[in-house]
Amino acid sequence: MEWIVIIGLAVALYQLWRRVERLEERLSMQEMLGRRPVVPVEEVPVPVAEPAAEVPEPREPAVATTVPRVKRAVARVTGAASAIAAPSKSDEAPREKAGIAFNFEDLFGRQLPIWAGGITLAIAGFFLVMYAIELGLLSPAVRVLLGFVFGGVLIGGAFVAEKMEERIADIRVPQALAGAGIATLYACFYLAGTGYGLIGAGFAFAGLAAVTAGAIYLSFRFGLPCAVLGLLGGFAAPMLVSAEESNLPILSIYLALVSAGLVLTGNRQQRPWLGAAAMGGGLLWGLLLLFSQDLTFADQLFVGFYLIGVGAVLPTALGEVPFRHWLRAGAGAFAALQMAILIDQGGYSLLAWGLYVLLGGALAFLAWKKPELRDPQALAAAIAVFMLAFWPNPEEAEFALIGAAMAAIFAVVPLFHIWRGERLRADVVQVAGFAPGLALAALWHYGDVFHDFLPVMGAVSLALAALPALAASRLAPDRGWKVWLLETSAALTTVVAISQVLDVDWGAIACAAAAIGLAFGLPRRVAAARAFAVVAAVFAFFPTMAWFDIGIEAIAGEPFYLSDLEKWEDTLLYLVPGVLAFLVLAWRQAGIGSRHVVRGLAVLGGAGAVIALHSIYKLGFAIEGYTRFMNYGLAERTVWEALLVAAAFALTQVQGRFAWARTAAIALLGAALAHFGWFTLLWHNPLWNAQAVGPVPVANLALAAYAVAVAALAVLKPLGNAAWRRAADISIMALLPVLAITLLRQAFSGSILTAVPMGQGEDLLRSLAGIVLAIGYLLWGARAEDRTWRIGSLVLMILAVGKVFIVDAAVLDGLARIGSFLALGFSLIGIGWFYSRILSRPKPEGATPQPSAG
Repeated sequence: MEWIVIIGLAVALYQLWRRVERLEERLSMQEMLGRRPVVPVEEVPVPVAEPAAEVPEPREPAVATTVPRVKRAVARVTGAASAIAAPSKSDEAPREKAGIAFNFEDLFGRQLPIWAGGITLAIAGFFLVMYAIELGLLSPAVRVLLGFVFGGVLIGGAFVAEKMEERIADIRVPQALAGAGIATLYACFYLAGTGYGLIGAGFAFAGLAAVTAGAIYLSFRFGLPCAVLGLLGGFAAPMLVSAEESNLPILSIYLALVSAGLVLTGNRQQRPWLGAAAMGGGLLWGLLLLFSQDLTFADQLFVGFYLIGVGAVLPTALGEVPFRHWLRAGAGAFAALQMAILIDQGGYSLLAWGLYVLLGGALAFLAWKKPELRDPQALAAAIAVFMLAFWPNPEEAEFALIGAAMAAIFAVVPLFHIWRGERLRADVVQVAGFAPGLALAALWHYGDVFHDFLPVMGAVSLALAALPALAASRLAPDRGWKVWLLETSAALTTVVAISQVLDVDWGAIACAAAAIGLAFGLPRRVAAARAFAVVAAVFAFFPTMAWFDIGIEAIAGEPFYLSDLEKWEDTLLYLVPGVLAFLVLAWRQAGIGSRHVVRGLAVLGGAGAVIALHSIYKLGFAIEGYTRFMNYGLAERTVWEALLVAAAFALTQVQGRFAWARTAAIALLGAALAHFGWFTLLWHNPLWNAQAVGPVPVANLALAAYAVAVAALAVLKPLGNAAWRRAADISIMALLPVLAITLLRQAFSGSILTAVPMGQGEDLLRSLAGIVLAIGYLLWGARAEDRTWRIGSLVLMILAVGKVFIVDAAVLDGLARIGSFLALGFSLIGIGWFYSRILSRPKPEGATPQPSAG
């Protein structure tokens, strides 16, 4: 017990010390500004004949003889060391110059001893009683009685000191005596009730409550010490009384009165921190009440009303304290959280829910005049949605009743603020969050997603969707994130309604239709249309993932079979609607909102369109196993690449009308070339993988496949710069030798190029084909005056010559060797002669040399 008293008095001493320091700083500042107060006892005459003579200042500060009654009252309320706010000549005594000596003497000689004396009196009385107990001189009843007498004497001494203020001239003396008396009375009631059992717990509690009320009253007369002791003792009093089962109704009423009294006292005495501390103490006591014991019906009722008072009503009376807005918001949110605990402990009874509804209603009502309370109302709405979602096995009627009441408070009221043009950020967030939250909570308990026909659930969800939709319609479409949030909320809640009346096969179509309808009918409602489109795209998850899964395996070299994909009906029902919605929005919303978002919609829609078309395209060849893949794999890839190139070419013809056409054409050409390069040229090249090219020499699938790739490069050339075009030419020159080798192989082996080993004659024809192609490159480069093709001719010729000398010569003999070298020699001579003619040809005037390719 002694440590409780000592700690409380130490806290009071610290508060007083801080106040003395602030007063000292204020007086020092006045002296620095030349406002040094001078209050002489009597005027000292100054001789007229000696104007240079100095007037001696009195050595000791004089005491004011009279102090007005009003100024004394101010001194009692504020507890200041100086009893008068605006000093006059008769009210203050002169002070020595500010300095180290003044600070030391004033602090340790004049100010602290009085407070220390009051604290010492309280501790001395306590230890005197303890000493008498140890010696066995006093019975418990006598000890407590003497303690009450000592406390009463101290408080009486405070009143006497107040009446003798003209002699004492220091308001801190009655303050110290009153504070010591209150501390003594607290200790006596605690000893009488808990220590010795002289009185019952109820009488002890009543006594402590009376002391608290007395401390609040005395704080108006004597100031700070009584207020601090009233705060500490008022909230500590219930813990000082031991009882097996607390009377929570009485305790909640007591705590509410203490909290309210301290808040009002802090406001009256211009100490808002006292009210903030009282509100915090009341909220912490709320937690103790919830977990102190099993709550009966009456306990729930009184504790609930207590939380409403402390969390909603009391913050409105809070004075001008720093961070008042956040304190009010935190108090409301903390009270809502405690009320949620009360709901859980009360078994989700209608009483507990009703108390939460009353809390929300109180916040909504008080926020009408104090808008800063709308933030805790929004937090209470979020907690309410959470509790509704986790309500175990609620009855339909009870859930509907509580849900309707909360919707009226947490959605209709903020909608009314928005409609009147008095919206705050909390109102927008509250309407946007509560409507879909309540719909999802009801869906969790009673609904189903695209399975059962539940028109009542759908109607309720649609009614909830109307709330954010009305709020969004009240705001201009260009109001930024507020409209975006409200429209998204309305769209998502509408999706919940749709899911209760439609089968899953129609879900994506319905959402896509809503997005497209908004894009045409209400083009400025961008966010709602995009929300519907995103939900429609969610349905495409499984078809898209199936395509990507087998696509990744295909990239690693595995054949892409039709059986690995989802059914084509699923592609049409789930994938195509979202793709159409994205593409339509990218078209209709161009120039509205963020350009990057519109571009992203176009990219995603285009990618989805390619996936959908590819999935449907696979139905044509129906490749289910390896045999069909070997017979039709090259044909399937070639036709697909040809379709991409054809679409790209069509887009290049309209790129002057549509700004996006050029980008889309480049993307399609890149996809076609990547597809050809990775699958036809690398993994499934007929030269080393069993792929049927057809029985007819030259006019076969090999020629068609490479022709498509060359056509893609030819269409791509005009879309880029000089470096781009040069790269395309080099790629074409690299593909043609591979095509020549493939056609030679088909002539010797048939449709499957790996069926027959390569012979010596075919190998010689490969060298000859390289020489012929080199000559062709040279002729084309000469005609087009393109240095890139001429250099390519030289490179190919060097490779062919190297092959003849290194490879072919090693295996040939006789006339074959002679013939090959003769053909090679004449070819080299002819190429050299032709190349020299080109270089020596005079250039037309004004022509600029072409850039080097190397």
